[in-house]
Amino acid sequence: MKIGMNMLLWTNHVTEQHYPIIDTLKTVGYDGIELYMGDGNISHYANLGRHLKSLNLGVTTVTGLAPEENISSADASIQQAGLNRLKWAIDNAEALGAEIICGPLHSSFAYFTRQPPTPDERKRSAEVLRKASEYAAQAKVTLCPEALNRFECYLYNTMADLKTLVETVDHPNLKAMYDTHHSNIEEKNQAEAIRKIAPVLKHFHISENDRGTPGSGQVQWNDVFTALTEIEYNGWLTIEAFSTVIPEFANAINVWRDYSPSKEIYTKGYEFIKNRIGR
Repeated sequence: MKIGMNMLLWTNHVTEQHYPIIDTLKTVGYDGIELYMGDGNISHYANLGRHLKSLNLGVTTVTGLAPEENISSADASIQQAGLNRLKWAIDNAEALGAEIICGPLHSSFAYFTRQPPTPDERKRSAEVLRKASEYAAQAKVTLCPEALNRFECYLYNTMADLKTLVETVDHPNLKAMYDTHHSNIEEKNQAEAIRKIAPVLKHFHISENDRGTPGSGQVQWNDVFTALTEIEYNGWLTIEAFSTVIPEFANAINVWRDYSPSKEIYTKGYEFIKNRIGR
């Protein structure tokens, strides 16, 4: 298993000014970073990829879809906009050297119809993701949709639902990701949820219930790591924690306070995962 750190703790757009943070994460012992793709172009991500390669660091990415890019929409033009956005992310991930794009790729973040998900919405989402997966294959990128909690998404909240999506798309370049924060809210039992998604699991977020330092909150970590060992998971374990450093981004994800000091999150968080893996 490889340990990663999501740069969203510091920024939603990694540039050269953030290289010292990346260098520090390398010194701590991280195997790689994860970054959010919202802005930038191929040249930007290629330059960033060269810096990461010089440090022998791996990289994964996360992105999302705006309401006007919602691929579950009945509006064909909105679906196409969403597909175009996913292709944009795939092109940039290829330039970066990233192997994974994760996030709520199945629908728009924090968009609600005020009704439960319909079969047609899920069907449309799967159809567009199939097209995106075919495009991702040539870039050697794997798309990993994420189930979010009910306060951030209504289309896919549980591992049972997410597994159905992956099986419906049925493409080798589309797998699933697991996030302990969202599952702490939506699942009855984290270990059982991990076992359920195991056949299609490709990426894993280590995130505390309050988005602070992993191991300091209420997530049932014994169950999580026991299940990961049981299913012989060998992918990324990436810490995802948030802060108020970027106000506009923090407001968008309803972050109103700092949950833990940043240094504590990336140092004690790394130690926490390393010790758990060592057991």
